[in-house]
Amino acid sequence: MKNPSPPSSALVRFDPVLLCAVLGLVSFGLVMVYSASAVLAQDKLGDSLYFLKRQLVAAGLGLGAMAVAMKVGWRRLARWAYPLLLAAIVLLVLVNIPGIGSTAGGARRWIRLPGFGLQPAEVAKFAWVVYLSYSLAKKREKVAKFSVGFVPHLALCGILVLLCMMQPDFGSSVLLVFMLFVLLFAAGAKLSYLVGMVLLALPLAYVAIASSPYRMKRILAFMDPWAHRHDVGYQVAESLMSIGSGGVVGLGLGDGRQKLFFLPEAHTDFIFSIIAEETGLIGVGLLVVLYGVVLWRGVRASLAAGETFGTYLGLGISSIIAFQAAVNMCVAMGLLPTKGLTLPFVSYGGSSLVVLMGAAGVLLSLSANTQGVARPSRVGTDMREVAA
Repeated sequence: MKNPSPPSSALVRFDPVLLCAVLGLVSFGLVMVYSASAVLAQDKLGDSLYFLKRQLVAAGLGLGAMAVAMKVGWRRLARWAYPLLLAAIVLLVLVNIPGIGSTAGGARRWIRLPGFGLQPAEVAKFAWVVYLSYSLAKKREKVAKFSVGFVPHLALCGILVLLCMMQPDFGSSVLLVFMLFVLLFAAGAKLSYLVGMVLLALPLAYVAIASSPYRMKRILAFMDPWAHRHDVGYQVAESLMSIGSGGVVGLGLGDGRQKLFFLPEAHTDFIFSIIAEETGLIGVGLLVVLYGVVLWRGVRASLAAGETFGTYLGLGISSIIAFQAAVNMCVAMGLLPTKGLTLPFVSYGGSSLVVLMGAAGVLLSLSANTQGVARPSRVGTDMREVAA
C-alpha cells in the first residue's frame, strides 16, 4: 500500500489563535510605545514619532523573521544549533570589548551598527534554547547521567552567564539559568542534580548582588521603595503610583501622567506601568490573557510536535516569553527587584522584538505539526538523521 502523499503547502495551517495573540501583543505594544514615548521623544529629539518609527521598522523585520521561520520550519533549526550558539558567544565577547560595545545606563549591552543597535543577549537567549533542545534530544537516553546530561550543559551555561555578567546583565543571566533548569527538568535530569544546581546558584547570586553597589540599591528599593522615595526607590515608587492611578478603566490612552518625565524608562522596562495607568485593570487583564494564550498554545504545539527536539524547542520558547512577561510585570508592581528584562512583544527594543517574533514563528511552525511549508513532517524521526 502506497503511503499517502505529503500535504501540499497550500493546505498547511498554522495555529490562528497563537498567531492572533502574537500579532495582538505586537500591535498593542506599538500603540503603547507611542503613547509612552511621544512626549520624551519630542522634548529630547524633536520628533514625537521617533521611537514609534524605529519600533515599526523592528516590527517589520520581525514579521519577516516570523515568516521565514514559518516557511523554513522548526526541524531545520537542529542543523543550526552549534552555529547559532557559536555566533551568540562571539557577539557576547564582542559587546564586552570597549570601542565595539556601546555603553548606556552603566552597562555595555549593545553593538551599534548603522541605523540600529544589536543586543547580543537577546540572540543568546534564542540560541541557548535551540542548542539545549538539540543537545538534550540527541542525548535523551543519557540525560540522567551526571557527566553527560548535566555537567556539559551547566559548564556552557556558566560561560554564557559570565559573559552576560561582564556587561553587566543580571536579568539575562537569570533567564539563561532558568531555561537550563526548565529544559533539564523536561528532559528527565535527576531532581537531585537540579536541586543541587539551585543550591549552588543561590550563594553565587548573593555574591553577585552583594559585590555590586547598584544591585544592592535595587534590593533596597525593592524592600521599601517609599523609604527611598527620592533616591534608589524613585523608579519603583513612580511605577506603583502609575499602576494605582489607573483604576479599573484607566485614565485613557495618551492621558497618563507618569510618562511626563516622572517615570524613567516608561517606554521600555516600565511600559507595563503606563499600560496599567492608561488602560486600567481591563487593559492589564487583556495583556495577561494574551500572554496566557501564547503560553497555552505554545505548550500545546510543543507537546504535539511528535519529536523530542520540537517538544523541547517549543517548551523553551514558550518559557522564555512567559518568564520575561511575569518578571517584567512583577518588577513594575514592586514584587521583584529591578531586572532589566523587557515586556515581550510590547516594550520598545528592536533586538528583543525581532528575535521574539522570529521565535514566535518557530512556535507557529510547530503548531502546524510540520517541518515547515517546504518540507512535510515525519513524526518520530531519529535525531541522528537531524544531525546528518
